[in-house]
Amino acid sequence: MSALRERLGTGTKRAEVIADACVVLDQEVADKSGISGIAVKTAYSVVKGVRPGFVQQAIDHLLDEFLDQLDPFHREAVKDGKTPGSHLIANASQVADALLVVTDRRAAAADRGILRKTYEKLRPAAHKQVQLAIPRVGALLDKHAPTD
Repeated sequence: MSALRERLGTGTKRAEVIADACVVLDQEVADKSGISGIAVKTAYSVVKGVRPGFVQQAIDHLLDEFLDQLDPFHREAVKDGKTPGSHLIANASQVADALLVVTDRRAAAADRGILRKTYEKLRPAAHKQVQLAIPRVGALLDKHAPTD
């Protein structure tokens, strides 16, 4: 089986995955509530305000690395005869750790101070927030990279 980056990272499939990832991100942010939800929504509005299309461009720039991090989980799902989504949910903490490796590295190298500072403020709660997003991330993989 080819790697997720090969399957989802090129051509029209890449554009579809990016569009769906933007929807997932919008849904996850919209679902947030309470004090931490206000912080997440505020930070997201700051990020979206950087320039039109910034979120889509950011997802595009991060996609290959995210796919590389998700690939071992996808391969395990195939090996175990599970759907990618159910396997991600069963391993949500490890998946969150893997995805945060990418964002931590990118945030540290960000050339815009406001982005780096915003990320640093949200980072302590990021693991929990990413774990909460795993069902939607799994559904995205089920849609675009089913195991059958």
